Amino acid sequence: MKRLTLEEIGKLAGVSRATVSRVINDYPFIRPEIRTRVQEIIDQTGFRPNSIPRSLVSSRSNIVGLIIPSVVQKVFTDPYFASLIYGIAQGCNRNNLVLSVYLFHSLEEKHNVIQTIVGTGLVDGMIVTGDNRDTEILDVFLNSQIPLVMVGEPDHSNVSFVDTDNYGGAYTATKYLIDLGFQRIGIIATEINKSSEDRLRGYKQALLDHNIAVDEHLIAWGNYTAESGYLAMREILPYRPDAMFSSNDAMALGCLRALREANIRVPEDMSLIGFDDLPQALQAEPPLTTIQQTIQESGCEAVELLLRLLNDDGPTPLRTILPNTLIVRGTTRAVQSQSNL
Repeated sequence: MKRLTLEEIGKLAGVSRATVSRVINDYPFIRPEIRTRVQEIIDQTGFRPNSIPRSLVSSRSNIVGLIIPSVVQKVFTDPYFASLIYGIAQGCNRNNLVLSVYLFHSLEEKHNVIQTIVGTGLVDGMIVTGDNRDTEILDVFLNSQIPLVMVGEPDHSNVSFVDTDNYGGAYTATKYLIDLGFQRIGIIATEINKSSEDRLRGYKQALLDHNIAVDEHLIAWGNYTAESGYLAMREILPYRPDAMFSSNDAMALGCLRALREANIRVPEDMSLIGFDDLPQALQAEPPLTTIQQTIQESGCEAVELLLRLLNDDGPTPLRTILPNTLIVRGTTRAVQSQSNL
C-alpha cells in the first residue's frame, strides 16, 4: 500500500500539513475536535510518521513575546497597559506559555531588540500593542514570518488583531449626549493610531445622523495622556461647548482638572464622557461616565489568536472586535438640569 504523506493526511482530515504534524507530536495547543479528527484519519489509514520530521516539528520554545512601542515611562504610568499586560499574562498562563515583555528607552534600543528577537528565533510568536503607528516593528515581523497579533487595529490589512468597537463606542457616547439634549458637543481626539481615528469617525457620524453640524472649533487634539487632555480642554473652552467626549479616560481626567480650574462644574455646567473604564474613572470626582471596553479580555483574546496562527487554524488574518458598554456615572446629566456657562 502506498505510504501516505502529511499533506495527504491533512487533506483527508481537512486541516493543514502543519496541524497534522503538531497532532503527531502531541503539541498542546490544538482544539480537541481537530485533534480527534486528525487522529481518526491516522488510525484509519495506519499512517506512520517519519521520525526525523517529528523531532523538527516539536522544537517550540513556548515563549510569547510582547512589544509595547510606547516609551517605558508611559507604560508604567498608564493604567491601560497594566490591565492589558495582566490579560495577556492570564492567557499565557492558561496555555502554559511563557510571556517575555520587551520595552524600549530609545529608537536605537528598539531596533537592536527587534533584530535580536528575529535573529535568535527565541519566541514562537509576537503580540504588539497598537498604541502608536510603529510601522518598523510590523514590517520586520511580517518579513521574518514570525506569527504576529496586534492589540488594536493596524494599518496593515494582512495583520491579525483584536480590538474593541471603537467606532460604535464613540457613536454610542456621542448619541447619549445628544439624547440628553446637548448640541455643542466637543471631542478630545487623537491621530496616534487607527483605533483613535475610528473614535473620531463615530463621534462625527453621530452628530451628522442627528442633524448637528460638525464644528471643527470643538475638536481638539491630545495623545492619550491626562496632560494632553488638560491642554486640549483649555483650548476648546473659549468656543463654549456644553458637553465633551474624550477619546480615552486619561484625557477625560485632564479635562476635569481644566474645568475645575475654570470654575465650570461637572455635570451641573458641562457633561463629560470618557472611553476605557479604567479604575481611575470610578475614583474620579465625580465618577466618570465612560465607554467600558474589556481590556483584560483583549489581552487574553490576543493570546488565543496567536495560538490559532501557530496551529494554522483557519484562514488568516484573524480578527476579533469585542463589544463595549456605556457606563453612566456622575459626569453626565440632562441638559435641562444644567446651568448655562
